[in-house]
Amino acid sequence: MKKTLKKIFDMMEKESHAPEMEATEEQEVVAAEPPESPSTDEKLRELQEQLDESRNKYLYLYSDFENFKRNTARERMELIQTAGRDILTALLPILDDFDRAEKSDALTEGTSLIHQKLVNTLKSRGLVAIDTQPGDEFNADVHEAVAEVPAASDELKGKIIDILEPGYTLGERIIRFAKVVVGK
Repeated sequence: MKKTLKKIFDMMEKESHAPEMEATEEQEVVAAEPPESPSTDEKLRELQEQLDESRNKYLYLYSDFENFKRNTARERMELIQTAGRDILTALLPILDDFDRAEKSDALTEGTSLIHQKLVNTLKSRGLVAIDTQPGDEFNADVHEAVAEVPAASDELKGKIIDILEPGYTLGERIIRFAKVVVGK
């Protein structure tokens, strides 16, 4: 740029001294300047493409990070809801023993109160018994068929005849399926 300006100033001086040399020096000035090339448009397009590519990479990365945060939060909530799953599963046989003893009228009033306290404690922790009654339709999503017995009538085919152990949910997840006898 400085060379171009210097040539222009030199040319102006020469014009004042020699007007006939004007055309050749203008040609030199034009020849000294780099011609306007289509490469600047190409460079601009390349830069724009790089910018668009960087934006897309950023958006994908941002989207992946948001999905990661959402999945992590969901897993954390599931972990919190089922944190006591192992202990509650271990306590279920005790609850079953209480239920069996209560049916045989072998409990005293004190053990009956202990049973009720255990049931209330488990309920407060989110344990809910699955409502299953004899005569209900067998549902493999909540029941586990331990045995099949011949049904007394056609109405009892595919229906629950007896409940051996109740099923339980913790939060919205089944931690134990109801063990039932089904009519066939």
